Amino acid sequence: MASVVGLLEERELAARERVEGLREEADRVLAALAEAETDWQEWLIARQRVSEVLTAPRRPETGVVAPVPVEESSVPEPEPVAEVPSSKVPAAGPARAGSIVPVWRPALTADVLAMDYQRILSALVERRSGGDGVMTCQEIAVALGLEPVPACVEGVRSKMKRLADRGWAAEPAPGRFTLADGPACGS
Repeated sequence: MASVVGLLEERELAARERVEGLREEADRVLAALAEAETDWQEWLIARQRVSEVLTAPRRPETGVVAPVPVEESSVPEPEPVAEVPSSKVPAAGPARAGSIVPVWRPALTADVLAMDYQRILSALVERRSGGDGVMTCQEIAVALGLEPVPACVEGVRSKMKRLADRGWAAEPAPGRFTLADGPACGS
């Protein structure tokens, strides 16, 4: 006959595995949402720019387009455009809020990350300069000026896991994070 503690441990393990699976799925969905929002914003900007160019009057003597402010309500609906393969899209500049975290490589600097991620890396840099550089998510939340309540700490934890998965940070022990060797070397 199985012990009560053994049965409880089995159910706890199953529940923990389910939570981890759901967290991974949530991370994938959030990354896809951020990518879709960025794509949408880029198309909106492109449509506004094209409308601005098409509605601007030309100066007859030079043929140069005179700048004219365009109101959002006057922007025509875009016509369907062939999609450009993602391999031919140039790399984006600094990230906006809600953007995904790219995999770290030597050419990248922290300014490609959203501001929240940059602040987290700054906290790790400060800790590294004053000691071993290893911080818990609660310590990071406090360093960012957040309340050390479970919701804030969990938000920091998910960001730290994302940074660690993509090579910006390292997790030398469960729940303890530091800068990864690559980003810490000055990139």
